[in-house]
Amino acid sequence: MSTPIIVMGANGRMGRTICTLVQEDPAFTLAGVVERSEFAAGLDALPCPVSQNVEELLQGLDGKAVVVDFTAPEVSLATARSVARFGAAHVIGTTGFTNEQKQELARLAESCRMFWAPNMSIGVNVLLKVLPELTRALGDKYDIEMVELHHNRKKDSPSGTALRLGECLAEARGWDLDDVRCSARDGIIGERPKAQIGIQAIRGGDVVGVHTIYFMGPGERIEVTHQAHSRETFAQGALRAAAWLCGQQPGRLYGMQDIF
Repeated sequence: MSTPIIVMGANGRMGRTICTLVQEDPAFTLAGVVERSEFAAGLDALPCPVSQNVEELLQGLDGKAVVVDFTAPEVSLATARSVARFGAAHVIGTTGFTNEQKQELARLAESCRMFWAPNMSIGVNVLLKVLPELTRALGDKYDIEMVELHHNRKKDSPSGTALRLGECLAEARGWDLDDVRCSARDGIIGERPKAQIGIQAIRGGDVVGVHTIYFMGPGERIEVTHQAHSRETFAQGALRAAAWLCGQQPGRLYGMQDIF
């Protein structure tokens, strides 16, 4: 039996990609799409209901649908509340959540199946496993910096992926990223503190996403780069998460590391 998928923001770049992949995969059924009326042009050609309200689509699906959501923090949080109310499942790829919003997602996940990852690619999530080991092996004589590059329409900075990578690097040093992150340098700022991780953002063109981590030590430099060539990378990861989530129980906010 195929899994019913509801796509939020269906006429956005990620939404369109997910709709296409769902229709190509017999494991899934496009059960509905959600989009604001001013952005819904062309969606009536899809083989499913189109709505401005996710609850309208969740009714009658008996909690079997998985909502896939790459929108904005406020929208995703409102959707999470609706998903919890109907006992459905929710895969979230949205970035830019505040700590308070993340805490609310975690509370909602206690009563429904919920999955959140700031980056759905396999490669980035493998990096999250190997970077702490590299950080510890190099030791504290190596300064850590990161540069992230995205398209000119990205709204949050630094990217959610950069922040998650930064968290894993900071944790490997025994730091809290909020205490050591530096995302802007200007003027006479003095020497770089040892307990610091710089994360700089570049925006332009249609770049899908590039993250480079620099380990700079005595007489040498190590660079680790991940480049996303297509949004299909993230869409495929989201659908993999949707299939996996169907077999899980409510209780906590799941992520990509749980799939691994």
